[in-house]
Amino acid sequence: MSVLEMRVPSPGESITEVEIATWLVEDGDYVEKDQPIAEVDSDKATLELPAEESGIITLKAEEGDAVEVGAVVCLIDTSAAKPEGDAPVKTEAQKEEKKVEVTAAPKAETYATGTASPAAKKVLAEKGIAANQVKGTGKDGRITKEDAVKAVPSMGTQPANGSRGTERKKMSMLRRKVAERLVAVKSETAMLTTFNEVNMQPIFDLRSQFKEDFKSKHGVGLGFMSFFTLAVVRALKLYPDVNSMIDGDFQIKNDFQDISIAVSGPKGLMVPVIRNAENLSFRGVESEVKRLAIRARDGQITIDEMTGGTFTITNGGVFGSMLSTPILNPPQSGILGMHNIVNRPMAVNGEVVIQPIMYVALSYDHRIVDGRESVGFLVAVKEALENPVELLMDNNPIKALEM
Repeated sequence: MSVLEMRVPSPGESITEVEIATWLVEDGDYVEKDQPIAEVDSDKATLELPAEESGIITLKAEEGDAVEVGAVVCLIDTSAAKPEGDAPVKTEAQKEEKKVEVTAAPKAETYATGTASPAAKKVLAEKGIAANQVKGTGKDGRITKEDAVKAVPSMGTQPANGSRGTERKKMSMLRRKVAERLVAVKSETAMLTTFNEVNMQPIFDLRSQFKEDFKSKHGVGLGFMSFFTLAVVRALKLYPDVNSMIDGDFQIKNDFQDISIAVSGPKGLMVPVIRNAENLSFRGVESEVKRLAIRARDGQITIDEMTGGTFTITNGGVFGSMLSTPILNPPQSGILGMHNIVNRPMAVNGEVVIQPIMYVALSYDHRIVDGRESVGFLVAVKEALENPVELLMDNNPIKALEM
């Protein structure tokens, strides 16, 4: 018998541990080479683990287990023949390893059953929970302090007609890391948010005029992200402090614009990076946004594609958000929030007219970005979006859109 040990590959630099999120096969299944057998979570992304060879698999880790990079997570018997049909085949050794499940007889109740320990009584009293509402896990059913700490107060004593079920599910490593980073941003930076509004009518007019030809020629739609990305690139050049970050006692300024875009993936928020956005055209930005969004949706995004951004754009408007205060994506010093577009009354040339308005928000690290730079940056974004032909297209939209 020839057995291959499959070890956890390194998902990227500085990552030493991953978590088995989901096994896509069962113990004893026959797997084909390169077949996805598991999804593993790192603190930055969820990645698929493909089988290195064909054969019968023996799992060596459970779902939810944290395993070090390089650790063995499964064995593949490469000498096993492929079974006929679709039913998985188990080796003789695996069959012998199966244990007969024995149902333990229920324990008889004693005087200790349901009785709270002194420490547990104190905790329950503070929570206002009766001992008969808690199931004890101590000896003979005694309620321990840990039971009391985990106990959740009842949401009321009135009879309920609907479902009152709850589910306890461990968060993925990625979600836990995102939570840690968000809390750290609030406590470790001097985050402040400034707001403005943008009249989107000029962009609406351009899209109405050119979007069909643009899509026909380039194979991608002319969306809002290209306008916002190029407006941000222009503003970052005007206000380079917003494109910098803090490293200890030093400020690091970048002469390039790597724009992170927040997209929703099957495992939660992903933030892939558009590299050197300053060198891209409208077509280049839209093509890159589409490519990265598809890879995030399909779970194919890599660690390298999500690291190294200098500024972030997030669009809560696609979910209907009117206004928000986006949280910084460390170590970046700025993030721009886009929101939904609503027709609102607006004064234009002394008259009240209805215009499509979007509220925008810039959150920034006040330790490194002053009020003048932050407000000036957001005004520069507004100016470019409200006058895109002059400020983003050099007064030649046909050439800018490469028609």
